[in-house]
Amino acid sequence: MTGPNGAGKTNLLESLHVATQGFSPRTRSDALLVRHGAAEGRISVSGLRGTVPVETDVVVSRTEPKRVRLNGAAVRSVEQLRSEIATLVFTPDRLAVVKGGPAARRAYFDRALGRLLLIRATLPTEYGAAVGQRNVALRRVAAGVSSRDALAPWTAQVADIGTALVHARREAIALLDPVFAERAEELGLARAGLRYDPEPPTTAAFEERLERDLERGATGLGPHLDEIAITADARDLRTLGSQGEQRLAVLSLLLAEAALIADRRGVPPLVLLDDALSELDGDRRRRLSERIGTHGQAVVTATGAEALPLAPAQLLVVSPGRVERG
Repeated sequence: MTGPNGAGKTNLLESLHVATQGFSPRTRSDALLVRHGAAEGRISVSGLRGTVPVETDVVVSRTEPKRVRLNGAAVRSVEQLRSEIATLVFTPDRLAVVKGGPAARRAYFDRALGRLLLIRATLPTEYGAAVGQRNVALRRVAAGVSSRDALAPWTAQVADIGTALVHARREAIALLDPVFAERAEELGLARAGLRYDPEPPTTAAFEERLERDLERGATGLGPHLDEIAITADARDLRTLGSQGEQRLAVLSLLLAEAALIADRRGVPPLVLLDDALSELDGDRRRRLSERIGTHGQAVVTATGAEALPLAPAQLLVVSPGRVERG
């Protein structure tokens, strides 16, 4: 997909993500997705999941909850949509996965966990809810309106779900790590790896720091505070990697996950790459394009066809308000 800056290429990629995942990769506010002056917006797509036809319809509103239909039937939640259709996206702001703080990496790998380990996909949400409830209980105890006995069930729940989340993250990262290293090597990022080695939380550990948690009104221990390191040559790329290396790492993670999803689900994901090629040299653009071609359908944006190292299966030319075959 080619076109000048500002023509709408990113909006088209964003609409594909919303239609297949139920949310935008750029904002969590549905209201920001609606055209200025309109009350709501609608995205409908159709295609094949393997050999099976699939249709989705997503309506976003400034004032109402989003409405999602899959093959004509309303879905209970967007998690149901994501369990049926896998979509991976690269946008320039995804460099925050490497260069940003620990929260960005936790969120990224928890989403990957959900795509790779479907049976454990709800663990991050369940854990976040339990931590939120424990924090409320901590503040009530500190304010003198509740007893410490009322805190104990939430502490036990945070410890139990937190332990399950740590083990699930370890499993997902163990799956990703070797494939990530292979894809990074192909793109010229040597000896890349992922590191995650926390201790699972226990009720005893929470009891040891209870006074500090009461003082802060927040749970100061658990996987919501863990770090996941992305490395190359034993260097943490967050602090010791160039922007070029950080970009290669994010792209390698995407390629690794695409390969694993195709293997584990039997159907490759939809891959969306927005401005992924612009800062790569010619050889790396070619390698990336060759690898993308092995993982099902990919939609790639560039300002001109000359930026594409390989001939695309279909070229779309985007101008404001129009999309035409190239």
